[in-house]
Amino acid sequence: MIASRAIEADAVSILRSITPTLDPTKHKGQAGKVAVIGGCREYTGAPYFAAISALKIGADLSHVFCTKDAAPIIKSYSPEMIVHPVLEESYSIRDEDKISVSTRVLAEVIKWMERFECIVIGPGLGRDPFLMGCVSEIVRHARQLNIPIVIDGDGLFLVTNNIDLVSGYPLAVLTPNVNEYKRLVCKVLNHEGNDQDAARELLTLVKVIGGITVLRKGKSDYISDGETVCSVSIFGSPRRCGGQGDILSGSIAVFLSWARKAASIEGSPGSRLAAALPMNPTIVGCVAGCALLRKAASVAFEEKKRSTLTSDIIECLGTSLEEISPAL
Repeated sequence: MIASRAIEADAVSILRSITPTLDPTKHKGQAGKVAVIGGCREYTGAPYFAAISALKIGADLSHVFCTKDAAPIIKSYSPEMIVHPVLEESYSIRDEDKISVSTRVLAEVIKWMERFECIVIGPGLGRDPFLMGCVSEIVRHARQLNIPIVIDGDGLFLVTNNIDLVSGYPLAVLTPNVNEYKRLVCKVLNHEGNDQDAARELLTLVKVIGGITVLRKGKSDYISDGETVCSVSIFGSPRRCGGQGDILSGSIAVFLSWARKAASIEGSPGSRLAAALPMNPTIVGCVAGCALLRKAASVAFEEKKRSTLTSDIIECLGTSLEEISPAL
């Protein structure tokens, strides 16, 4: 029987279960290595927000693969990220060079790819046809390497128009907002979204796509992997400044990698993780990401009220996580 409503996740317990304590015996990279594929002439903030959020939560290394025009700007935001100016847009390429340039772009990304524990696709990507084609190949290669992918922003535009890119891939997470979700439902289910029966519709959507996880963002966040639907409604803020979705995608990348590590270490039937998390790591990562963003947003709003910006929320990520799961 298809569930008609979502079950509220115990998000705080999930955060505590997967967030690793800081250990002086570990070396750089063991707390997480993530990458963001995005950033073009028009959009430089989104990939920065995603990448810096991953670092603020606790990832050790955060990379951004962007266009050459975007790279100097993104680098100027922070020296903490590793920025690769390797993507190309149509305006800078002659038709006769497109195949060779595409091959070079893919090679530049692939040589790094095996290092990453999760890749975020789409923040600030833009919709340039040539760039979209290159990113499609990056997604296919990530699948071949069994690397988790979180798809947001313009990455959702790409996937909505080419659903086979993610169909059947259990390590793919889609994070649509209200409008992106409506387009996805229209494309896959061929009807308008149904807010009155959101959980049932989400479950049906994921089943039809097959084998992925979808996080439907909203007043309450709904998450499904085609087997179950859970929600995250705790905390939150009435402020809807742009960029919060980018924080979420970077957060999910970290928590998904932590959830997979925790499950591999503590996956026995009697383990702390197995008892707390009777669900797959993609859902765990989404629940944790949603809960922490909501917590940080509420803390930032308490001080800033209607002037709250995405950068204010990012600055509250670390303290918000510390309150729930202390580092030591």
